[in-house]
Amino acid sequence: MQEPRPARFRAVGLNNVAKRPEWSRLDPAERRAVEVVSRVLPFRTNAYVMEELIDWSRIPDDPIFQLTFPQRGMLDREQFDRIAALVDRKAPREEIEAEANRVRLELNPHPAGQLTHNVPELDGRRLPGLQHKYRETVLFFPGQGQTCHAYCTYCFRWAQFVGLPEMKFEARETDDLLAYLRAHPEVTDVLVTGGDPLIMKTKALRRYLEPLLAPEFEHVRNLRIGTKSLAYWPQRFVSDDDADDLLAFFEQLVAAGRHVALMAHWSHPRELAPEIVRRAVARVRATGAQIRMQAPLVRRVNDSAALWASMWRIGVRLGMIPYYMFVERNTGPKNYFEVPLARAQRIFADAYRQVSGLARTVRGPSMSAFPGKVRVVGTAELGDQRVFVLELLQARDPERVGRPFFARFDPRAAWFTELAPATERDAPFFATASAALASAASGDRVVA
Repeated sequence: MQEPRPARFRAVGLNNVAKRPEWSRLDPAERRAVEVVSRVLPFRTNAYVMEELIDWSRIPDDPIFQLTFPQRGMLDREQFDRIAALVDRKAPREEIEAEANRVRLELNPHPAGQLTHNVPELDGRRLPGLQHKYRETVLFFPGQGQTCHAYCTYCFRWAQFVGLPEMKFEARETDDLLAYLRAHPEVTDVLVTGGDPLIMKTKALRRYLEPLLAPEFEHVRNLRIGTKSLAYWPQRFVSDDDADDLLAFFEQLVAAGRHVALMAHWSHPRELAPEIVRRAVARVRATGAQIRMQAPLVRRVNDSAALWASMWRIGVRLGMIPYYMFVERNTGPKNYFEVPLARAQRIFADAYRQVSGLARTVRGPSMSAFPGKVRVVGTAELGDQRVFVLELLQARDPERVGRPFFARFDPRAAWFTELAPATERDAPFFATASAALASAASGDRVVA
């Protein structure tokens, strides 16, 4: 009996979604939402996600549908109406795109100093394909990896995918990365990110990463790959035509003494259910690479302690390492997806209490804010006021890592910039991008 032919990747976007049988299961208002919102925010899914992960009997409340299909509430009413009016009168594409760009610029496309403070320089020249926010870690954005098998509706890097070149991080070659690493021997970790680097063929991935095995880059001990492919296209590790070559490349990197970690985004336990996912995880682990689990806490998708506890338990059983629960960033459709920090901390703590010590490697809820990764430890009474207890898990200024600090309790706050220091001693932890720019202008050192 012949083996069935491997599934072929089939992308689905605004140009072809109406050809899918599932499209008829959406009511007219839901279809209109997809047609309007996707003119502003990126929409791309695939046949695997639609056929294996979405429960079409639960539309529109199904979490994977919310995770991958644009929703009406992702734009405010005025923004939605502006785009809908152009779509309804069949305005020229250029006119719709110009208005969409105006809306995009209203959505805080690059939060936390990504463009202003994270792009490093070498010999006076900015390196737009890199970010260097924390001393030990450089982020690398390979040009061929700046798309994904499917886009998450909450994605904080949505600006990478909407045709605004000045907003995009992208490196065509590795020359800048290699030159920068030569000049910065303190860097121990390179995080290859996007987009999704594993959308690339292995041949392209090799071209970007093999140079890092040279003796001059011995200080780069850890190679991280940010990816959602295990959830959105596990065939990449099992049946794609170069799946075996990809796994052999991981083995090569490990044999060369590098720690290889897939920073895998898992948003919901359902993503872990298909048998092919479990095969993919097992094949990756057999190479010596590790898989770490991370994702944001997202309203309407996974804002439940039971879901997170289940996801961590399944992950540990499959040999993965729970790593981060993030707070949804203050960008794009944040109002639709955000969870107040007080509730986020309760969800994390409730989930944490439900799992064994093997899953308690996870940290969160963590905000990737301007000063660094800010964890909400909990709440407490400080004198006569209620406060959030916070700590920096990573920071622009390494001296601040691990030192508790406090913010006034605000039950509505959903992001770090909505908090205020509880005391004068806490104020330095709340340095803003504008304050850092002023400091740099006055000649003070700014950690980059």
